[in-house]
Amino acid sequence: MLVLRLLNVVAPAYFLCISLVTFVLQIFLFIPSMFRDPSATSLLSPALLHGALFLFLSANALGNYVLVIQSSPEDLGKGLNLGEGTEVVAEWLDGSRSPGSALPSTHFCRLCARVTQRHDHHCFFTGNCIGSRNMRNFIMFCLYTSLACLDSLVVGMAYISVALSMSFANPLAFLTLLPHSISQFFSGALLSSEMFVILMLYLWLGIGLACAGFCCHQMLLILRGQTRYQVRKGMVVRARPWRENLREVFGKRWLLGLLIPVLNVGGDNRRQKEK
Repeated sequence: MLVLRLLNVVAPAYFLCISLVTFVLQIFLFIPSMFRDPSATSLLSPALLHGALFLFLSANALGNYVLVIQSSPEDLGKGLNLGEGTEVVAEWLDGSRSPGSALPSTHFCRLCARVTQRHDHHCFFTGNCIGSRNMRNFIMFCLYTSLACLDSLVVGMAYISVALSMSFANPLAFLTLLPHSISQFFSGALLSSEMFVILMLYLWLGIGLACAGFCCHQMLLILRGQTRYQVRKGMVVRARPWRENLREVFGKRWLLGLLIPVLNVGGDNRRQKEK
């Protein structure tokens, strides 16, 4: 438990550090290198377009990251029968009612010290549990983080190809870039700044693929109307149309959530109908 609590503090700091390094490299190294051509100074120049795209991706990734942290899942522990003699009637997923019990999709997290409704998992990079209130913001955070890493990877490869006069037309060139760069760095033929960018390329690739895969897996669970906690516990959920499952998580303002970070409003309509 001590290791998990330490990871819960170190992982958010690690993510913020990587975000800061990426922002500095993009603003002070990659984008200025695109202005070397004096003829490409119009409003539609590649440098300005890329700068606007990177700021858009970064603002959405960081904005949804903050919303995931601020939109903490509901603490249902105060409403449950925890031995105080108060009978609580909870509605289970199959429609039956059982006194003194919680919804089967709830879970008590020792790290957060709260009972979360529709608990999915505990995210160490945000230091918070992912539940019904912040699921959409978490998916948007993963999506825009993967896109920002992909953008940084492409621009970083373009910068390295110019700095080292090499071509990435051969797919094996990227795979052999790191071992060749390490040997050149220790021989003094490669600058420390260039070596640092090469290391960041592989870090962006790893984070981007991980976030993209996590986002796709989470979307598949949402389409099935399940959470990872329910799958892990082998809980059987009531079959519903996939459109209704998406509406419960993303709400009616799903298009607005794709463009700007907004609070999650999913699930409100369903709860009102069931009442």
